[in-house]
Amino acid sequence: MIVSDGEFADSERLVLDKSLVAALKRRREEVLTALADRAEPVYGVNTGMGRLAGVALDARQQAEHQRNLLIGRAVGGPPWLPPPDVRALLVQRLRDFLRPWSGVSAELVQFLVDRLNDGFTPAVPRFGLGSSGEIIALSHAFQTFLGIGTVLEDGAEVPAASALARRGAAPYVLGPKEGASLLQGSPLAVLHAQRGWTETQQLIDLQTLTEAMAIDVLGAPREVFAPVMAGGDDHLRTLLHELNALAGIGPVRPGVVQAPLSVRVAPRALAHASRVNADLHETWRRWGTMPGDSPSFVDGSFVPGTGYHAVDLGLRMDAVTAALVHVGEVSVQRAHRLLDERFTGLPAQLTADPGPQAGLVPLHKRAVGELQALRRLATPATLGSLDTSAGQEDVQAFASAAGEQLRAAAGHVFAITACELVTASQARYLAGGDGVPGLRAGYRWVRSVVPPVAEDRPLGPEIERLIAACRTAFFDDLATLT
Repeated sequence: MIVSDGEFADSERLVLDKSLVAALKRRREEVLTALADRAEPVYGVNTGMGRLAGVALDARQQAEHQRNLLIGRAVGGPPWLPPPDVRALLVQRLRDFLRPWSGVSAELVQFLVDRLNDGFTPAVPRFGLGSSGEIIALSHAFQTFLGIGTVLEDGAEVPAASALARRGAAPYVLGPKEGASLLQGSPLAVLHAQRGWTETQQLIDLQTLTEAMAIDVLGAPREVFAPVMAGGDDHLRTLLHELNALAGIGPVRPGVVQAPLSVRVAPRALAHASRVNADLHETWRRWGTMPGDSPSFVDGSFVPGTGYHAVDLGLRMDAVTAALVHVGEVSVQRAHRLLDERFTGLPAQLTADPGPQAGLVPLHKRAVGELQALRRLATPATLGSLDTSAGQEDVQAFASAAGEQLRAAAGHVFAITACELVTASQARYLAGGDGVPGLRAGYRWVRSVVPPVAEDRPLGPEIERLIAACRTAFFDDLATLT
C-alpha cells in the first residue's frame, strides 16, 4: 500500500510515496537549519532531559546523547506486548512522523517502514511503566533499530543486531533530535484507545444480540423496550431500535408481567457503554490533529509539548472499563435467569436430563469467574501520580496502563458473552422452534460453533472457539447466515 499521508491500513505492505519522501526531506532540512542557527537550548537535543535539562551539550555529546536516550531508559522487562500490538505501535509512530511537526529524516521513516514490512517485532514491556509518558516502552521499542536490545521471533527473544543482520539491514544511525522524537508522545496509549474502542464496539453489538435472545427465550414483555422511552438519549434510542428489530415481535410467556431486572435494564447499561466509548473515539481522533513531539517543530520554531501526558485518553479508557464491568454484571445475572426453570419454563439448568446431567450450570460458573476477575479492573489506572526525576516530573498519566486494563476487561467480557450466547442458544434448542425471525441467523451462528448440548461434554474448547469467533468473524459469519 502506498503511504501518502497519515491514513493507511496497518496490516498491509507499505511503500512511501515519492512526493511524501521529498516533503520529509524538505522538512528535515528546515529542522537542521533551525538547529544550526539557534543558540538557545532545545530540550533533549542540545540539552539533557528531565532533571538534567539544564545541562548544555557540546557537539560530540549531542551526537552520543540521541543514542543514549534509547539505551539508558530501557529498564523494563517481560511480559512483552503481543506482536500485533507491537506492529500497531510502530504504525502509530509512523503516523506521528508523517505529521509536519516532528521533522525526523526521510531515512528514519524509511527504516521504520522497512521494519514494518519485514516483520521486525521489538520486545516492548507491557507493565512497570512509571514515567511521565511512555519513554520506558518506547526506548525498548526503538533501541532495537540501533541493533541493541531484543526482538521477538516465533515467541523467542532474539538479539536485535542478529535480527537486523538476517534482514540485510545495518543498525540505524540517529541524526539530531531523532532519538528524542522516538521517545515522545503517547503512541502506546493511542493504540490501546483505538483497539479498545473497536473491541468495546464489538461487545456492545454482541451484548445487544444476547439481550435480544434473552427477551426471546424468556418471553419477556416488550413494552419496556419501546424507543419512545429513551427520551432525548440518542444512544439508548438507537439500542432500543436495534433490540426491536431483533426481538421486538414475539410471544410473551403467560403470566409474566415483568422480565427480570437484568433483562429490563440491559439497554441502559449498553447505552452508557456506547456513550463513553463514543467519547473515547472522539478523543483519540483529536490526538491525530495535535503535535505529539516535544519539542515540536512548528512555524520554524521548537515548541515544548505535552503529548506524553495522555490523561484524556487514560481517563476515558478507565470510564469505558467501568462501563464494561457493569455490562458484564448484567450479562452474568441474565444468564443465570436463563438457567432457572422458574423464569423459562424449561428443564432445570437447561439439560434434557436433569439430575444425571449437569446441563449448563458449569458454564455459568465460568462466567462468574470471569466477572470476578473483571471487577478487579474497575479501579482507575490513570490516577496515582508520584514524584520522579527529583521532582522535575511529578505527574504521570498512566494512560497505557488504563489501556491494558481496558483490553483485559474486554477479554473477560468476550468470555462472559460467549457463555451467555451458548446458554441462550441451548434454551432456544430446548424450547423448540427457530425463535423470532430477527434472531434466527444469530442462533444458527452460535450453533455453527457450539452445537446444542444433548448430553454433558467438556465445553471449554468450544467456548474458546466462540470467543475467537466473537472477536474476529462475528459480523461476517452472521451476514452469511442471514
